[in-house]
Amino acid sequence: MVSAYLRRGLAAGLLAGLLAGLFAFFVGEPLLDRAIAMEEAPAGAHHDEEVFSRPTQKAGLFFATGLFGVTVGGVFGLAFAFFRGRLASDSDFKRSVYLTGALFAGAFLIPFLKYPANPPAVGDPETIGARTAAYFTLVALSLLLVLAAWLAARVLRERGVDAPRRRVVVGAGMALGLMALFFALPAAPSAGDFPAGLLWGFRLSSFGTQLVFWAGLGVLFGLLCERANKGGVAA
Repeated sequence: MVSAYLRRGLAAGLLAGLLAGLFAFFVGEPLLDRAIAMEEAPAGAHHDEEVFSRPTQKAGLFFATGLFGVTVGGVFGLAFAFFRGRLASDSDFKRSVYLTGALFAGAFLIPFLKYPANPPAVGDPETIGARTAAYFTLVALSLLLVLAAWLAARVLRERGVDAPRRRVVVGAGMALGLMALFFALPAAPSAGDFPAGLLWGFRLSSFGTQLVFWAGLGVLFGLLCERANKGGVAA
């Protein structure tokens, strides 16, 4: 039943979100503190009082990642219910891992290659609206590209095309699609003279946070499905 997958998605998403929050707290937050200190450093500039202090923001990190996890997990559960019978695998665990891998690529990895995460001190604040719009446009188009690649692979398989040729054709199509997207959308903002070590540390911590979340979601959801299957719970 769809409701069963929805519940598993909500539970797995919450746990994966908290795991991602834990990673971000210990790995990403120290880097963010350093980036904020650099942003506030110039020549005694006046800075408005923060609405939320850094300690409050750090405590709220787990609420934010947990809420994100529940939301994405619920959507994932519904998506899994729809794609389950269409995924070429013999177990729900593998189906879950494959689906989260595809979503990770479309929703985060591809956009990250074009617009890697930047700390607060990077980029013109006046262009944040345009940069946000470009980023979410790329997320939507990347997900469509991943879906198109999956549909193309499925059609080729149904027509009897062997796996090596399918991979070449679909891979070439993905590469051309990515090139078109990357050229069509605005360039990422320049980091200027921001320290490269801190910049890439921040970016890698952001990448790691997302990787922990999506890997956790796929594994936990798959385990919940396998447990339900072994217990004879109706799917």
